[in-house]
Order: sequence, then structure tokens, then C-alpha cells
Amino acid sequence: MITQYFEELPEGMTTPDFTRKPIALTIQEGKLAIFKAKVIGNPAPTVTWHRAQGEINDPQKFQNKYDPTTNEYTLEIPKVSGDEVDTYKCYASNEYGKAVCTVVLNVIEVGFKKDKEMQKADGSKIIEKKEGDIDDSVWELLLSAEKKDYERICIEYGITDYRGMLKKLVEMKKEREEEQAEFIQYLHNLKPIEMKSEDAATFELEMELKDPNSRIFLYKDGVMIPYSKDVEGELKHCLKQVGKKYIFTVKNLNPEDAGIYQVDVEGVNIFSTDFKVPPVDFALKIKEVTAQEREDAIFECVLTQPISKMVWPLKNTPLFNNEKYEITCSEDKLIHCLRIIDCMPLVAGIYAAIAGIRSCSAWLIVEDPATKGKKKARKTTQAGGGGDDLLKVAAEQAERNKKEIAEALEAAKNLRAEREAAEAEAKARAAAEAEAEAAKAAAAAVAATAAKAAQDALAAAKAKGKSEAEAKATAEAAVQAAAAKAKSSITASTEGITISNEGAVHKLKIAKVTEEFAGKYKFEADGRKTECVVAVEDPPRFDDKEIEAFAKPIVIKHNQKASFKIPFIGREPFKVQWYKDGEELTPDSHCKIEISEGESRLLLTKLQRKDTGEIKIKVKNEFGAAEAISNLVVLDKPTPPVGPLEIIEASANCIEIKWRPPKDNGGCPIKHYILERNQIGRNTWKKIGQIPGEAHYRDSDVDHGRRYCYRIRAETDEGISEQMETEDVQAGTKAYPGQPSAPKVASAFKDCINLTWSPPTNTGGTSILGYNLEKRKKGSNLWGQVNPTDQPIQAKKYAVKDVVEGMEYEFRVSAINISGAGEPSNPSEFVFARDPKMRPRFTDSNIKSFMVVRAGNSARFNINFEASPWPDVIWLKDAIPVSKRVTISNAEGGSQILIPSADRSDTGIYTIIVKNVVGQETFSIEIRVTDEPKPPGPIELDENVPGTVTVSWEPSPDEKRDDRLHYMVTKRDSSKRSWHTVADRIFNNRFTACNIMPGREYQFRVYSKNDIGLSAPSESPKWLITCKKGFPPRFMVPLKIHTPPQGYECYMSCAVRGNPTPHITWYLNNVSLNTDTNYYITNTCGVCSILILRVGAKDMGEYKVIAESSLGRAECTTNLTVRGKVLHGEM
Repeated sequence: MITQYFEELPEGMTTPDFTRKPIALTIQEGKLAIFKAKVIGNPAPTVTWHRAQGEINDPQKFQNKYDPTTNEYTLEIPKVSGDEVDTYKCYASNEYGKAVCTVVLNVIEVGFKKDKEMQKADGSKIIEKKEGDIDDSVWELLLSAEKKDYERICIEYGITDYRGMLKKLVEMKKEREEEQAEFIQYLHNLKPIEMKSEDAATFELEMELKDPNSRIFLYKDGVMIPYSKDVEGELKHCLKQVGKKYIFTVKNLNPEDAGIYQVDVEGVNIFSTDFKVPPVDFALKIKEVTAQEREDAIFECVLTQPISKMVWPLKNTPLFNNEKYEITCSEDKLIHCLRIIDCMPLVAGIYAAIAGIRSCSAWLIVEDPATKGKKKARKTTQAGGGGDDLLKVAAEQAERNKKEIAEALEAAKNLRAEREAAEAEAKARAAAEAEAEAAKAAAAAVAATAAKAAQDALAAAKAKGKSEAEAKATAEAAVQAAAAKAKSSITASTEGITISNEGAVHKLKIAKVTEEFAGKYKFEADGRKTECVVAVEDPPRFDDKEIEAFAKPIVIKHNQKASFKIPFIGREPFKVQWYKDGEELTPDSHCKIEISEGESRLLLTKLQRKDTGEIKIKVKNEFGAAEAISNLVVLDKPTPPVGPLEIIEASANCIEIKWRPPKDNGGCPIKHYILERNQIGRNTWKKIGQIPGEAHYRDSDVDHGRRYCYRIRAETDEGISEQMETEDVQAGTKAYPGQPSAPKVASAFKDCINLTWSPPTNTGGTSILGYNLEKRKKGSNLWGQVNPTDQPIQAKKYAVKDVVEGMEYEFRVSAINISGAGEPSNPSEFVFARDPKMRPRFTDSNIKSFMVVRAGNSARFNINFEASPWPDVIWLKDAIPVSKRVTISNAEGGSQILIPSADRSDTGIYTIIVKNVVGQETFSIEIRVTDEPKPPGPIELDENVPGTVTVSWEPSPDEKRDDRLHYMVTKRDSSKRSWHTVADRIFNNRFTACNIMPGREYQFRVYSKNDIGLSAPSESPKWLITCKKGFPPRFMVPLKIHTPPQGYECYMSCAVRGNPTPHITWYLNNVSLNTDTNYYITNTCGVCSILILRVGAKDMGEYKVIAESSLGRAECTTNLTVRGKVLHGEM
């Protein structure tokens, strides 16, 4: 709230305002509470802090601070307690106005501190901690915790300076490691305390002591506790050492065992862990479950309090979510479930459920039904589960918890009301006493004034010579006048007050009561007096229209924001609280509470469906409280429909099913259900479409004996729910298929036998879903299935790879339809697992036939082939066997040649010959061993033709022994100063460079080059082409006469020299052609040319070239004659 003292402010002057408002705090007792604020204003405002009840003058309890670097004002309350719970105000004021911000401090009361209790027990004085200190036990927890747990511990124990805590923790860890290094060799794998069995909790660590005789101590909440080294001992606490692992166990658990446990070695803390015991019990325990083999089993229980995680042990070994076990809990965290997937006899036993220190257990019995020699298939049914009874117990428990919370809130409300009433009574008593003292003082003052007035009047009367009786009368009149003057009288003209009387009844009416009318009122008549006290109270109030508008529910969609706002009146200070479903809201990233003068606003962002509920505002001051209630409805898509499926009918012609609607419809009625159907054995889902909002469907489009599965989703105006997938439903009874034909052997190899067969003539009335294939070794009576049980063979052929070379096998196959597997076929003929004879063949698709290897490196070449029987492999170099220094490695399906530290003598053609009794195959590869070439010899330059330079050089020493060596020439001139390549792949020792310009300095480099790369360059001396004396143009090569056929191209050229370079102009019949785009004219280094793409009659005539410069002029002419008939392309 901002108050401005003047209507108009001087230029540049502003009233105070908050750029950062203090935030309401709810903090644990004994912690440091800090309110922070930032203000602006010109001139700079003065900041003060006040509380609604009491003063903040004690510097030990309340500390005002200001940080000039951050412009931040803080109020710090070290070691808060219940006495500091109050409403605090921050005032920022300057000469032009003031700003006020109100915050609330709530304190969570906790149990006694162990250090204080121990000091009390010792009779010593408790030493108060300094400002901002963190309890020692919390430091011990942080020193032993992992980094991921730091934030949770800070929130739990009210640590706000996270950065400061981390800085100090690093220092403490360093000190702790130095202390531990005196006794500990190493310390690893610190595991916090947790429930391990039904009545015991353990924590572990791996530790190696420097001195095995060092003493180990165990503390709980700072108090040393005895322990035994025998787990079976009578003591409650025990220590078991297994090698370097130490296991501490707490047995026979009860709520008093909660606390901070600490392990010390010779007085140095090693490990600390916090054991919490939630107040929870079982409302419904798990029950014994009897399940069929390959069926799922479910244990379910209901808790009295919500817990996010339970421990499910089997034989004292905790279970976790994996492919065998699925652990879940309901949304309200009251129902917990353990699903054992695909039960087998091995998983039978006693399962336990542990919540806090409470536990229960039950048997899982797995029965093996008679299957008449058929293999057991995976079942989709489930055994166990609480069903409707469990949901009913959970609902009753949730309602009971809600009622207990409401009762606790009501008790707290009544307790606070009683405390506030007591405070109000004490305040009224103090006010009455103060008023009595004031009235007594006022009466004394009136009496003193009247006495003095009487004395003065008596003296004046006597001085005037009046009698004694007249003087006393004068004195009494003076006394009455003085008394009347000392009192405030009320008349009919007093503003705001109306005085009336009807006979003997006198009335005083105050039209609009304000604080100025508060006080004691007296009425006098004929010496009779009566009095009363008017106390003006101004509790918070809402306008009726505002309450009516506020009470209208706000309906918004998922992920949107909602705003609640209501004005109020009453005397400040106010305490404004917002509640959702009875729980007080505190500001966070999704909740913003704004309080201004006479108004409060609640803004909720990113709302979810679970945020639907009652919104209440409570405004309170010293005279009373007012409440207003509204409702928030967040619309979202519904939750999935609820199973299990109820099968009403499952006949050969129809499947009729029912299910339960979603637990939450998202705030909108269900419009439709969207159904899909899958026939078991197929990968596709058929869309059935939308059905009305009734959770019931009758499917008449079914085939006898087939099994179907359904996906069901609910649809409302807000969207479509996630799907519920039902269990399988079979239409009619089972009908197994007949026998397929005996398998036939298509081909056989040492590691694979390929089989084919024909389908059965009797399919059982439904289509065949697949086949099971079995094999048996010759001489054995045991058949073994080849394909996985849950993966039937889809085709009527199969490649059996699980065979042993040289063994003889027979095979049989059985068909599978919707009802299951039928009778197996007759066995196949016996077949050996061995390869057929095959000519060698290279299998690599892209085999390289050339390889370059740097001298000194190893050369390796692999080639893959197939052959049967195993062939002989021979390697040749240049048609003779390779030397012994070459390593040859042969393996199944391939061969490798390795030349270690190759040199140039290893260059050659390498040939592999693969040969067996069927035939042979060969392949050759050229391996060239070379090295980086040596540079060529000295370079010589010569100008034989003007405008050119001939570069020659001595050959590289490697030229004779490397037939692929060649040269590359680069050039640099004085105008560019950069090197660029002018020639490459030169196989001789000479090169002529053209376009050499006079007046420029040239330099050349020559490189040797081979398959490996470039050599270092040989560099020529610098070559300067001097400018020769000027001369007029002259034609060195004249134009020639041309007679091309009609439609052909014609190219004419001549050579001209001159210094300076002459300007060239072409003419046809004395008409300039330089700007004619039909002719392509060039002039390169004195060679002048003209190109006519398709000559015609218009191109005939005299062509003239004129070369002009400042020193003269030259001409050259020729004639062009077109011969022949017109070409077909131009007709």
C-alpha cells in the first residue's frame, strides 16, 4: 500500500515503493528467519520494521540490517520461537509519502534439541548458538549425505542460505577428512538407514581402520548407546563386521527409535544418518494368494496414512520393479500393490509388506495344474487382489484421514480463538485499568482546579467586604463553574450525535460510529447519574455483492491460470490467509498472493485437474475475522476407464462386456467411449468407433474359437482419456487344428538345416496362427522345441541353426490356432548336419585390387571366401611363393596376409589360390610399398620465346625406383606474392610457363609427387623479365583465306606483337565487329582470333584486323568465301 502526501510531486521526486517485497515465512523453531526488502524513492526513503503485537526493540532478538551494495534491507530473527509468531510490517517513508508491506511469520514447533537436553542433564548452562548457525546434527547429516540429498535436507531443516552452506560444507569436509585420516585407511559405500526386514533397520559402510584395536562408538541423538557384536544378542543395537564391511542393525523397532544415528571412531565422526518413523499402520493387510502356474499374482494392502514407497521383501531380500515384479501405489498413496508376473514354482514363498515399522506377511502358493502332456502357455488371468472390498476400505480410510485433518484444523482454530480471546480480554483489562487511572487523574485535576477557584473567589469576596455567607456562595459557584469547564459536555448541536427525549426516556444516538466516539458517556438528571462505555470495534467485512460475485465458481481448462480477488474493509493491520481445501496456500512459482490496501488477490498458474477444490480467503484483525468461499474447477481430459472387464456373454456368435467409468471424468460428463479390437495373433487393431456414454458393449462380429482384446477410451468435451486394455476374451469353446505334413529337408549344412512342410487339412474352424517345430537326435527319445514358446513360426519353412556338426536329426511340426497347439506331425527323415560340396567362391562384393603402403609400416590384406569341403589356401608374390617374413593367417571363411615393416622390395602382385576337390578360385592384388619422395635437384630458368619461361630441373633420386613418381610446378610473381600451381603430373624434367609479363619478378618451385604425397620443394632463383624498348605493331602470323561450307563454324586467327600492347579491331567489309555479339573475338598474348559458329552468306566478304598503338599502326586482311548448298538444318 502506498500513501502520497501531496497531490502533485516536484519534478524528479517520487514516493517510496517496493521493488522486492518481503515474503511470508513458515520456518522450523530454532532456525534463522530473514525478511528481505528492496525499496526505491527520491529522496531515499527511510525503512523501519514493526510487528502487530509487541515491540522489536530487543537487538538480540530482532536485528535490522542494510547492505549498500545490493540496496537490501533485512530484518533477521535468530532462533525463532512461538513468541515471534506475528504479522510484521515494513514501512518505507520519505517527505512525499510512505509504502507499507505486510508479511506473516509462522513457526513450526519441534521436539527438544539433544544438545540442550544433554546440557540440562549435566546441569550446565545452555550455550546459545550464534546468528545463522546450523544445528550440529544437521551438519553431520550433510557431511554423510550425497549431493543429490543436499536440497532435501536444507528444506527439511529450514536452511535458506544454500550457497553459504555449500561453502562451509566444503571446508568442514576437508577438516573431517583430515581428522578421519588419523584413524581411517579408507571409507566407501556409505548407505543410509533403511528397513531391511519386518522388524529391523540397518545402515552399512565399508571402512578399513589403521589400528584394528580402535574403538567404535554408536550415538543416537547425541547420546551414546550400547551395542553387541552378535546379531542374535539381547541388545537392541548390534554391529556385524564382514571383512571391511560394517553393518549396524536396530532390532524390535518402535516409534522411539526415530532419530539421528552417528558412528564415531575414537571420538571422530565417521557417518551420520537420519531414521524417520512415519505414524502409519495397516488398515487392510495382505492376504494369502493361490495362483496357477504362468498366471499373475497380486498382493494388495491399505495403509492408514499416505506413504509414497513401501518395502516388499521376499525371504528378507527387498524386491524392486523389474520384468518379474511390478510395485505400484494408488494416487492417494493409501493402496499399495505388488504384482508377481508369470508365476512359477520358484517364486512361491512368504511375501512381506513393510510400511514404516509396521509389517504384515502372507503366503504365495503356486499350483501346477495337469496339462495332459501339453506345454503350459502364458496366462493372462491374475490371482489375488482386494477388489471392491479393498477400494471400500481405502475410501473409508481416506475419509477418516480427511475427517481427522478437519478435526485437527478445527482444534487448532479453537485453540487460536481461545488464545486470541485471552489476549483480547487481557488487552481490555489493561485498557480499563488505564482508563480508570486517567479518570482518577482527571478527577484529581478537576478537584484541584475547583479548590483553587474556591480559594480565589473567597479571597476576592472578602476583599470586597462581603459577608461570610455571601463569600461561601460565591466560592461554591466558582467550584461548579470550574468542574463544568473541566468536563466535555454533549449537546444537540454536537456533530454526529442526536439527543432526543420522549417523556422520561432520554436517548443519545450516534449516527456513524468512528474511533473518535469511543469513551465513557455520563448522563445526569436531578442529581441522578448513570454512565456507560462505548468501545468502537472495526472487524474485517466483505460487501454482500462482492461475496456473491466471489462465490461464483471459476471454471478453467488444464494448464491455464485462475485469479481470485475480493476487497474488504476494517481496521488495520490485517492478516490475510488463502486456503485450498482447508490447507493454507503459500507463495511459490505457481501461487502468487498479493495484498494491497483494502484488497487481496490470489493468482494460481499452470493448474492441473488435481487443483480442483474449495478456495477460501480469511481476513483477520484484532476485532474479528471474516471468510469468503469460492470454488475452482479445472477441466481436463478424463482418466482411463476402470477394469477389470465384466464378461456378460462369450458365445460363438457374440461377446458382451461391461466396464466401470473413469474415476475422474475431468469435470465434464462422458459423451462417448471409443473402442478398438484386436484379434489375438494379429498385430493390427480394428477401430470399432464411438459408442454412447454407457460403459457397455455387445460385439457380434466375432469368429468362433478366436480370442479378442479391446482398448477402451473415454471422451468428453475436454478430450480423450488414455486407453484401458482389457484381458483376452474367447468367443466359444476351443477347437485344435489337425496334423501338418511331415517336414521335408530342403537343404542341410553343418550349422543349419532348412525344412518345409504343408499346413493341416483341418484348421479347427479358425485360421492357423503359426507352428511349433521340434527336433530329436537319432537314438534319443526326447523331443526339444526349436522355436521359442511365445514366438510361433509364421511361415511354412524354418532354418534350424541349433545343430551339432556331424549329428543326425529328425523333426516334427504342430499347428497353432486360436485355441492352441494341435497334435504334432509324423517325424521327418533323418538328416546329417554337414555341408554339401561347393566350389570356392570369394564373398566380398568390392575387393580392392591396388594398395599403397608407406615403407616401414605393416601391410595387411583380408579376403573372405566360402567353400566346402575346406580348401587349401596358397599365396604367391609375382607368381612365386611368398617369403617367410610374410605372415599368412587362415580362418573359417577367410584368409589374411601380413607384411610387417614393409620395404620397397615387397612391392609386387600378390595372388591367393583357394582350391578344393570341386575346383579353385584365384584373386590378385598389387601392393606398392613406397615412401615420401625426395625433392628434385636444382632448378634452371631460360627464356627461349618472349612471354614464356622454360623451367628445368635435375630428377629426384627416387625417379628410377618409383615408376609412378611425377612432378608438380608452382609459380609466384611480384604482383601477387602467393604461390599457385601451374602444372601437375609432369613425368619429364622440363616445363614451359606462359603468360610471363615483363617488369615482374618470378620464382618457381618444383615438387616430387607419388602415391604417398609431396616432397619438400626445390626452389628456383628469382627471375626478372625486363621491359624491352617499345616498337610499333607488326603481324607475326597473318590471316589465312577460309572457304568453309554453309552452316559450319569458322575460326580465323593471327599473331601480332607490339610494345606497348596494341589495340585490336576486327572489320567485315570495313564495318567494325568488336561490338557484334554474333562473333566471338579474343586476344590472348598477341594471338587474335574470331569465331563464327554457323557461317552463311551474310558472313562473306573481306575481313580486316587493325592493330594500333602510340607508336604506329598495322593491318592484315583476308577473304571468307562460303561454299556448298544450304544444309537441311537451316531450311
